[in-house]
Amino acid sequence: MKTVLATLLALIIAIGGGAASVWFLLEEAPAADGLNIGPWIAYPSLGTRDADPYSRARFVRRGGVPMGQAEGIVFTARTDSNQQTLVSGCTYRLDGPMPVARFWTLHAVDNSGRPLPEFEGRPAALQAMQVQREADNSFTITASSQAHPGNWLAITRPGPYQLLLTLLDTPISTGAAVEEIRLPTITRVSCDV
Repeated sequence: MKTVLATLLALIIAIGGGAASVWFLLEEAPAADGLNIGPWIAYPSLGTRDADPYSRARFVRRGGVPMGQAEGIVFTARTDSNQQTLVSGCTYRLDGPMPVARFWTLHAVDNSGRPLPEFEGRPAALQAMQVQREADNSFTITASSQAHPGNWLAITRPGPYQLLLTLLDTPISTGAAVEEIRLPTITRVSCDV
């Protein structure tokens, strides 16, 4: 009877430990091949044969379809430039350069990756052709739950969220001068308290 209980205990520990380690690798562990630029992170090799198998499994498990290396790259920001979590009760200013790309989109999603709901017919998204620019081609985007003049990204769901910046047909996705990439900063302007 002791042998049966010891064997059963060993199996429970082995199966439980294995399941816990897989869960940790798929949900919590940072990816090995991430590219960090300020608050933004991307996985340029995700759509290639060189992709880390755990990153690929994590991405597919969440319902994503990775872009091929020549198609583009997706950057995700869960925090502002001061490493504070993005939350809907705060207003953020995104400004700075946008890397060279044929087209880009910026949209807000919840932490599960689902797009935030529309605000009076206005999606929580902007794209390159919608943005009002200055004479020097620069622009500023305000992400907030309150309406703002100019380029306003409507944040509609309470709680934390993340920003996805998708660059299509860009030299970045092929690894050209990755160390020189500059992306918009995300500055917390104010919070509703």
